[in-house]
Parts: sequence; C-alpha cells; structure tokens
Amino acid sequence: MSDLLAARTQFAVSLGFHIIFASIGICLPLLMVIAEWLHLRTGDETYLVLAKRWAKGAAILFAIGAVSGTIIAFQLGLLWPGFMKFGGAIIGMPFSMEGFAFFTEAIFLGIYLYGWDKLPERLHLLTGAAVAVSGAVSGIFVVTANAWMNNPSGFALAPDGSVIPGSVDPIAAMFNPGWFQQTLHMTIAAYLATSAAVCGIHGYLLLRNRESVFHLYALRIALGVMAVCAILQPLSGDLSARHIARAQPEKLAALEGQFKNEKGAPLRIGGIPYPSEHETKYALEIPKMLSILAFHDPDAEIKGVESWPEVERPDTVVVHFAFQIMVGCGSALLGVSLLALFLSWRKKPLRDQTWTLRLLALCTPLGFAAVEAGWTVTECGRQPWALYRVVKTAACVTPVPHLIVPFVAFGALYIFLSIAVVLLLKCQIVMTDGPNAMDRIRRDDAEEAAHASH
Repeated sequence: MSDLLAARTQFAVSLGFHIIFASIGICLPLLMVIAEWLHLRTGDETYLVLAKRWAKGAAILFAIGAVSGTIIAFQLGLLWPGFMKFGGAIIGMPFSMEGFAFFTEAIFLGIYLYGWDKLPERLHLLTGAAVAVSGAVSGIFVVTANAWMNNPSGFALAPDGSVIPGSVDPIAAMFNPGWFQQTLHMTIAAYLATSAAVCGIHGYLLLRNRESVFHLYALRIALGVMAVCAILQPLSGDLSARHIARAQPEKLAALEGQFKNEKGAPLRIGGIPYPSEHETKYALEIPKMLSILAFHDPDAEIKGVESWPEVERPDTVVVHFAFQIMVGCGSALLGVSLLALFLSWRKKPLRDQTWTLRLLALCTPLGFAAVEAGWTVTECGRQPWALYRVVKTAACVTPVPHLIVPFVAFGALYIFLSIAVVLLLKCQIVMTDGPNAMDRIRRDDAEEAAHASH
C-alpha cells in the first residue's frame, strides 16, 4: 500500500466512523426535546422517561463522537499538511466556528443532563433546544468547509499557483457556491439516518412487546421526523445534483455511469460500469431523464467521463455504485415511512402493523448506509483533487513514510470504541425491553437522582 493510499484510507475510515456519531449528535437531541415538550404539553410521564433515556444515549454517543472528531482534527494536520498550508487561512473560519458550536453543545448537554428537577421545566426544555440547535450548526460548519473543497472560492492565485497575499476572503470561502446545497442535503440526511435507526430499534422492540407504551411513543416521534426528512431529501438531492451538473460535471458523469457525451442522456437505475469498454451495462434506463434532472431540459447535453484526461477522472465504478446505494437506501426509507403513515391514516394503530414494524426494523442501518455512500460520492467524485481544480490530493499528503503504522493503530482504536459504544447502548436498550421495563427505568432514574444529590 502506497503512503498516499494509506493516508486516504486512514482518513476515509476516520471520517466514515465519525460521521455516524456526528449524524446522531444532530438528530437525537431533537428527538429528546420533542419528547420532553410532549411531556410538558400532555403531562404523560412516559414522554419524560423517554426524554431521559434518549438524553443518556445522546451523552454516550456525544462522548464517542468527541473522541473521533478530535482524531480527525489531528489527522488533517498530520496526514495532509500540504492542504492545511494552502487552505488553512482561507477556510479556517468554519472550523473555528464549528469548535464554538461544539463547546456550546457540550455545555448545554451537561446542563440538560444534570438539570432535571433543578431547573424550571421550560428553562430545562430550552437547554435541550440549545443542544439540538448547536449540534445542527456544528455539522453545518463542517460541511461548509467540505463544500469549499468542491467549490473553491474566496482567494486568487498567482501564476506560480500560490495564493496572492491580500486576496483571501474567508466569508466568500465559507459561503461558497455549493455551501447551501451540500449543507442542506447532509443535515437532512443526518436527521433521516438517525430517526430511521431509532424507528428500527423501537419498532423491533414493539414487535416483542406490543403493549409497551414507551416504545410506541418513541416510534411515533421518530417516525414523524423520518417521514418528513424522507420526503424532503429527494428535493434537496435534486438541488444538489443540479449544482453538481454545473460545477463538477465529471462527478455527475461518474455517479451516473455516463461515459460519452450525449444529448438527452438517460437516467440509469442500477447497472455496472465497464471503464475498459466505456459503457454501463445492465442498467434500467429512463430516456432523457438525466438531462431533465440536471438542466430541466430534455435535450441538454451531458458530458461523459471520456471528456476529461484519464488522470483527472474519478473512479466511475466506486462513485456509481456508491450513488446507487445512497439512492436505493433513501428510496426504501421513503417507501416504508409513507406506508406507515398511510396505514396510520387508515386508522390502523402502529402496534398492529406487523409487517410495517418488521420493515422498519430491517431499515435500521439503511440511513447510515446512505450517509456513508453519499460521502463516498462526494469525496471520490472529486478525486484526484483535494481542492477541486486547484490542488491535487497527491500534493497534499505528508512526506512522512510508513503511514500504514498509524492506520493500523487508529483502526484498533476505532474497533475498541465500537465495542464500547455497542455494550453501553445494549445496556440502555435492555433496560427498556420487557414487561417490567418502566419499573426498571424509574428505579434506575431514582438511584441516579439520589447519587447526584449526594
């Protein structure tokens, strides 16, 4: 394995690990705030218990996310010093703002966790809202920095390729041409992935215990968020795809498996790209649909991968398959959520929708699979550029050799963290399962409250 490949793989694993916890950190606080708000509105104690359970889960996952996020911050400097040297002063603002949002989230999460029965109810709810807002804002700032890598702006280059002193505009860099589309798409994806996972877990537990009000309430809240996000996500995806068609046409060609220039290009569903044969085979093709989606013109020309030199082409196979996985998972979540809402509208209670609950349980990992696949499209579709059309990835990697060593070390750390989070969450889930679950939860909360008072 070359050092460049080792660095890219290591950073990909780190980002792929962290993005799961970042997504949960965006959505789970919203779910706990909705549960607490419903408790204040209805007086139903089950909603209060649910808010406390989700808050504990948010704390566990926040801690893991903080560790993995810190690792990524270090790896930016250790693995990619060339990138930080070139872009640090240009795109440093959203990174610093993300740090501010992260600390805000941590502070208010601590207040929220230890403020039960100590703060007025409405004030306590507001601290939870601060956690939810700061978590979303933190994610937006990070994705803004990534959008800049896809849409460089806020600086001017000298003939030798260096940044002209005095030309840097951090505001223009942060609010680059792609920031809105990319942050919108990723933020909705985070809410969709997490709510789908929560739906799947509580749907499965409701199958085991149909009389559990706890799991029924949890499923209702999460399903509401999931359904809204599943409907909005295709709209944000269309907005993002149309921007990519203008700003990164080779990425569009790769994700659609479009090898040749073509007017009225079809939209391909599935299929296997064969770069050696310059063709994508076995795909279901919808005539002219790609041109319509990309440019709102059925006769618009779509450039194929062959329009660019071979050394500047993204890996069509990887990007195309990742895009298909993302779209497939998102479509499945949309279909299942709409089915559940339709049956509920037909007055069939959720606890009696056996097949819907089974489908929700099967959908548990699909949202995160879509998130991982979407980031694969974003990153691999930009290659070989670290900063699109400005700096290549190979020019940014550290000259330090033997990068396989930290790759193995960090891989072991992620395995350890994964085992830890699975065991901790398993304890939380087991407590909520079974006929006496509510009694166990109340007893556990009472013991924690007594311990905190001491």
